[in-house]
Amino acid sequence: MRTYFFRTFTSNHMHTNTMTHKARFDTRLPLEQKQRLERAAQLGGYRSLSDFVLTVAEQKATEILEKAQQIELSQQDAAVFCAAILSDAAPNDYLKESIEQSAHYFQWKRK
Repeated sequence: MRTYFFRTFTSNHMHTNTMTHKARFDTRLPLEQKQRLERAAQLGGYRSLSDFVLTVAEQKATEILEKAQQIELSQQDAAVFCAAILSDAAPNDYLKESIEQSAHYFQWKRK
């Protein structure tokens, strides 16, 4: 049986020269799961279970966010690419020169 309980606390602490934002994250989990995580934290050389959980969660969050950003950028790139190939623009001088150089280099017969 799994028992999950999450709650998050946030607070702002004002100090003399600095302001820090802190949050708290609590969870309830089965004893066996906690013992397994504690063992992994110990074997992994983490300072504490909290350090282990936060480090692994942050790594996974970064991975997920980066993948989402890549997909978003890929969609934007696809839109730009499609617009470019669907436009009826004439080749510019640089492209024309590149075609001529390629034809000469690869010994194409130009019509």
